[in-house]
Amino acid sequence: MEKNYRIAVLPGDGIGAEVMHAAQAVLEVVQTRVGRSFAMEWLPAGAQHYLDSGVALPEKTLRQCESADAILFGAMGLPHVRGADGTEIIPQLDLRMHFDLYAGVRPIRTFKGLPTPLSNPKAEQIDLVLVRESTEGLFYARGRGDVRGDEEVYDTMRITRKGTERICEFAFRLAEERAQRLNRPGRVTNIDKANVFASMAFFRKVFDEVAGRHAGVNADSGYVDAMALNLVMKPWTYDVLVTENMFGDILSDLIAALVGGMGMAPSGDIGDKHGLFQPAHGTAPDITGQGKANPTAMLLSAAMMLEWLAMRSGDTALADGAKLIERAVEQVFASQQVRPMEFGGTHGTAAITEAVVAAVRAR
Repeated sequence: MEKNYRIAVLPGDGIGAEVMHAAQAVLEVVQTRVGRSFAMEWLPAGAQHYLDSGVALPEKTLRQCESADAILFGAMGLPHVRGADGTEIIPQLDLRMHFDLYAGVRPIRTFKGLPTPLSNPKAEQIDLVLVRESTEGLFYARGRGDVRGDEEVYDTMRITRKGTERICEFAFRLAEERAQRLNRPGRVTNIDKANVFASMAFFRKVFDEVAGRHAGVNADSGYVDAMALNLVMKPWTYDVLVTENMFGDILSDLIAALVGGMGMAPSGDIGDKHGLFQPAHGTAPDITGQGKANPTAMLLSAAMMLEWLAMRSGDTALADGAKLIERAVEQVFASQQVRPMEFGGTHGTAAITEAVVAAVRAR
């Protein structure tokens, strides 16, 4: 009997809808290959919806997300749409807090057939995952800023034992899984600023405690400024990185640049009960509607969603579907069949989507 999975789809703003259509086209082919059904319900939310209705994240959308098996997210936010405090309308942060999606998972790797920005040939070996704590850290201050007239503002960083322990446990379990799959020793690197901030010294203390419970995984720590340098100089030496919310936000963009840009950067925001999957890029209003957007990050995010659903449900067919997408993406780039525009190519959203769809059908 065919199993049905309900996917809450939030396309959002800018190129969000464009890359989401690409993901839907690929998932429609995958479902026929693995004998599963993905019921994808498109739901309103985002900065444009806020302009149109005064609400960024409708209650009905939230309820549908709560009952869905997974959430597939495009991109939200527009630079000119801001709240009374001057910050952007970005409901994805509200979703992270509402569903307690504490693990921001940002895998990055190079693909054969695509040039790498780094000249060192070892850049072809980049394959790492940044795990970002997504519910506290400096982002905890969102909506809680202490504004004292027009003279000063305080934003407070919050680091708790519970939050740090669970994100570090997540990182070590991920390293153990990768070690088995890639047949190499696992390694987790903690990134902090423990030489300056008591909160970061505490983060490192808890990290070390968790590391002690995972003796089979190598563990080390580095300061965020030194790591920013090392991730440019020798990113191929790292495996799993774990860090605080703001540091993770910044470094996830840096590591995406190492493999060609945000169009190649998928992500998952994962909690104990819910999972949201989205490309790490923004809404790119400068290219919206022009067919130029690279949908690869969105397609790989859909693959991450299937992998997560497979682990939660024990349905191995979904893991097969994830591999179908990943292998198809690898194939179309390795064969030089398509090249995204940010890599100097001429292929946009439609051409890349069509190539991946054809590759999935042929596998």
